[in-house]
Amino acid sequence: MVQPLARVSTPPPVRSMMNSRLPWPLSIYQTAVGKKWVMGLTGLALLGFVVVHMIGNLHLYEGPRQVHEYAETLRNLGTDVIPRTWALWCLRIGLIAAFGLHIHSAYSLTRMSMNADQRYVGGRNYIVANFASRTMRWTGPIIGLYLFYHLADLTWGWFNPDFVRGDPYHNVVESLSSLPVAIIYIVANVALAVHIFHGTWSMFQSLGINSPRYNHLRRYLAGGLAGIILVGNLSFPIFVQAGVIDDDGRSFLEELFHGESVSGGEHQ
Repeated sequence: MVQPLARVSTPPPVRSMMNSRLPWPLSIYQTAVGKKWVMGLTGLALLGFVVVHMIGNLHLYEGPRQVHEYAETLRNLGTDVIPRTWALWCLRIGLIAAFGLHIHSAYSLTRMSMNADQRYVGGRNYIVANFASRTMRWTGPIIGLYLFYHLADLTWGWFNPDFVRGDPYHNVVESLSSLPVAIIYIVANVALAVHIFHGTWSMFQSLGINSPRYNHLRRYLAGGLAGIILVGNLSFPIFVQAGVIDDDGRSFLEELFHGESVSGGEHQ
């Protein structure tokens, strides 16, 4: 009698065995879906920061006193329960973590896509996806390099010979008074707006919010957010170069809002 062949069990892939030993958040992150969710959620957090940062910078039009008060408000967040600046540092650490995860997930997805040699699954419009992938490849590094320069210039004072620690209004005006710095600021914020437009469009796709019925609304939202942020951020170098925002506190918009400048009121 012929004996049946013994069933040979195939060992599980090494990657699957490794993933099974990881905590479930890390195990999910090993998948393309997990990375897309991380990229989408961290992108949403970073977008929120960009919007709040732009709104905060609008205090430049009100003069140095308002900018200083806004900076002090940020430093004093949560002082009823925690020491001064702790909340601000927690936000900074959270942003750094979100930025790092955003970069890693984007890089990992790009490598996975290249290795699999396939486009995104889900019926994304080919023209939009193709253009987005090309622009994201360049706008991301541009934003990263500019972020380092921005911190080195306005926070650490490495590139601004007139840097004054604790005086953000003076530092911003002195920095943007330089035409090369203003041009760098403009180029970086154009790249940021393009990144936000395609990032917002892709974010809904990554989070599974995708319906042909509402895709036009998604495009309007992405374009509206990118446009508002672009106009707001570009106004700062343009108005500093035009002299509307200056270092003596007597800006046109401050006089328009308050009837007279803070500096003018103090000298009277």
